[in-house]
Amino acid sequence: MAKKRVKAVSFDAMVKFFMLTYDIPSRKDLLKVMAKLENLEILIKNFGIRGGRLPAGGMTSLNKPVKTAFEIVLEVIKSYDRGAGFEEIQEKTGFQEKKIRNIIFRLNKLGKIKRKSRGTYVAI
Repeated sequence: MAKKRVKAVSFDAMVKFFMLTYDIPSRKDLLKVMAKLENLEILIKNFGIRGGRLPAGGMTSLNKPVKTAFEIVLEVIKSYDRGAGFEEIQEKTGFQEKKIRNIIFRLNKLGKIKRKSRGTYVAI
C-alpha cells in the first residue's frame, strides 16, 4: 500500500489559525482601532467640548454644544426658589426617573444642591 504524502503546514498558517481560533487581534485590526480613536479625538477637539465628554443631547449645530443632562437638571432646580420636587424636575426635563435620581445623587454629593425635605431639592 502506498503512503499518502502529507503537505507540511507553514508556520505562518499555524499562527493565523491560532489567531482566528482564539480571537487575537492582528496588527491590521489594531491600526483600524487606532485610526478610529484619532478621528474621535479630532472631532472632540474641533467641537471644543469641556472635559472630553459629549453632551447628553448631542450637538444642535457644529458651533453650539447642547447642555448636558446634569446642567439641565441643575437649572430646573435653580428656577424654583422654594425647592423643586422630583415630579416637577421630571416634568420640565422629560428625563426618565432613574436618570434624574442618578443626577440628583451626584449633584447632592458635589454640594451643588441640598435636600430640603423628602423629594424636594434646593440649589446652593
